[in-house]
Amino acid sequence: MEVKRDILWRVYLSFLGIAALSMLILARAFYIQRFQGNYWRSMSDSLHQRIEPLDAERGTIYSEDGQMLSTSIPTFDIYMDMEADGLREKNGKRFKENIDSFSIALSDYFGDKSPTEYKRSLHQAYAKKDRYYLLQKKLSFEDYKAFREFPLARLGRNKSGVVVEVNTKRLTPFQLLANRTVGLSRDYVATNGKVKKMNVGLEKSYDSSLTGQKGQRLVRFIAGGVAVPVDGYKVEPENGKDVVTTLDVNIQDITEAALMKMMLQSESQYGTAMVMETKTGKLKAIANLGRQKDGSYWEDDNYALRVTEPGSTIKLLTLLSVLDKGSSSLTDLVEVGSAGQMQVGPRIVNDAERAPKPVLTVEECFAHSSNVGMSKLAYKAFGSNPKEFREYVHRFHLDTPSGIDLKDVPKPRLAPLDNKNGGLMNMITMSFGYAIQISPLHTLTLYNAIANDGKMVKPYLVNSIQIDGNVVEQFQPTVLQEKICKLGVISAAKECMRAVVQIGTGRPAFENMSFSVAGKTGTAHVADGSIKYNDGVYQATFVGYFPAEAPEYTCIVVIRTKPHAFLHYGGQVAAPVFREIATKLYAMYVQKKNATDYAAVKDSSSYFYAGYTRDIKNVFSKLNVTYQDSATQNWTHVYAQNGMPVVKGAAIQQKIMPNVKGMGLKDALYLLENIGVKVVVKGRGKIINQSIPAGTPLTKGFTVFVELG
Repeated sequence: MEVKRDILWRVYLSFLGIAALSMLILARAFYIQRFQGNYWRSMSDSLHQRIEPLDAERGTIYSEDGQMLSTSIPTFDIYMDMEADGLREKNGKRFKENIDSFSIALSDYFGDKSPTEYKRSLHQAYAKKDRYYLLQKKLSFEDYKAFREFPLARLGRNKSGVVVEVNTKRLTPFQLLANRTVGLSRDYVATNGKVKKMNVGLEKSYDSSLTGQKGQRLVRFIAGGVAVPVDGYKVEPENGKDVVTTLDVNIQDITEAALMKMMLQSESQYGTAMVMETKTGKLKAIANLGRQKDGSYWEDDNYALRVTEPGSTIKLLTLLSVLDKGSSSLTDLVEVGSAGQMQVGPRIVNDAERAPKPVLTVEECFAHSSNVGMSKLAYKAFGSNPKEFREYVHRFHLDTPSGIDLKDVPKPRLAPLDNKNGGLMNMITMSFGYAIQISPLHTLTLYNAIANDGKMVKPYLVNSIQIDGNVVEQFQPTVLQEKICKLGVISAAKECMRAVVQIGTGRPAFENMSFSVAGKTGTAHVADGSIKYNDGVYQATFVGYFPAEAPEYTCIVVIRTKPHAFLHYGGQVAAPVFREIATKLYAMYVQKKNATDYAAVKDSSSYFYAGYTRDIKNVFSKLNVTYQDSATQNWTHVYAQNGMPVVKGAAIQQKIMPNVKGMGLKDALYLLENIGVKVVVKGRGKIINQSIPAGTPLTKGFTVFVELG
């Protein structure tokens, strides 16, 4: 019995010991989880590090005249680390002393919450020891600069706990102007959770150049999964290249305004207008306006590239084909009748307007846009072999996508021209603008070839790609075809296009012009997608060039009308837009260029430059320019006074922001970096703006944004 009792006592004692140890373990686990969880999780997270990519700053898209069409600007996300030593020391004394004034400043400036609401949310975040409490997102630089002066925030990161993340936002300073051509660049989250790009226009076509090279940084994860950069482990990204386009902001503005005026007046569905430099193929303006649900207009699609049935503007193709084949000449007579319709081969052809007389010359058929006349010419030339007409379509590059330097360019569509598939019927229909779908840019390119004496050049939108103002890739005009047909045919086509505005369908719109214009009207009855012929929708076009005797610009205007519009002919809707564009461009660019009675006058304009004193004086000396010298310092400002340059010294203090406006980038970088300021640059040319005003006291780590122009 004694042995049994002794054994049981030991068993009970062991059981009690195990039970006590289990209770101790459970109590300790509860204590760690409840009171030390954040500490141990932080310790765990601190052991995790990862390489994260750093996005490069996207390049800027410029107009040919140096204006920014699309650029990236910095935005600032503001967070607070409520575990920062500066907020926690002395039992949170600094936080408690500044919380009221900080809340009032936030409320007064941003106006999204009351001071009481700000104070309550800040207290809650402080109590939870939030390491990444969001205050504001996507602040502009001006807002961020104002925030830095708030109570608590002005004490610096260590004392205030303020954490700033800098991002970029894509901005189009001219908004509507060429918006769809320049395009957009933005990110979106796909259904699989991955971030993808949504780019259109030039932003898409030159994305690889604009994007740049990503950098890398090493981050350490703290409590809550927040990533904190590790100092000294960072590879800076290589910023994207800049794209300089052929677009001219002034020409674009003129084109957009003229098109908008007609769109509002006619309440049309959409319209496009383009201006091309005749000799080079440079597109100086592309306007695209689509009607929105509220009746306003916006650049919502690139209608310049949309393929549709062109209507009578295709008659230039028919004219060139029959003249080049030799089946007809300009003085040949064509019977068009007086009924407005006639049987041509296997189909009945109708004229939109009655011909002025029953028999017209070939030139008059073109000038008065007679469907009957032009289809009879095509039937005479290609009736026995419709596929031969296709060879001219191909020669004039109307069956392939436009060579413009954009992605996703639609391909033209043509009805078959072989006899097994109604080729003869399709050829006759095609001769006056149906059974073929091409873009306005195709039409513009063909007419530009006539203006350019038969030389067809490829339309293009980009002049060069640059890095910090240095050209790394230059684009030149590209000739698609030296001569699209015989010189005599080109001269005949020019004569016919002059006749359109002198005696034909374009005459009412171009009467009393102070300079000569040549071109062609076009009106297509639309049956496209959900639109049927009985809906009464028309596509009105005018395409041509000016001055007619020495063309400098070729222009096309295409407008799709509202259903059953009273005015729907090309000469009524599109030609007035062309006239307004041509008149303004002629006065601004053509007339001034050729003027000989402009006398030079003394330059009395004001100017302001800055730079290194010795360099500026050396330039004046080399150019033998007399100037007033009052500079004794190393840095100098130059301005005009009574018609004479004045060189005045500028005092530079070590911890005071200098005035760098008017300086070149080289001088500004040398000066600012020597006084410990980090510089972020945007644009090219001389400095026109600086984010930190001159005279501002500087502290270590300041960053100044400078804009060149």
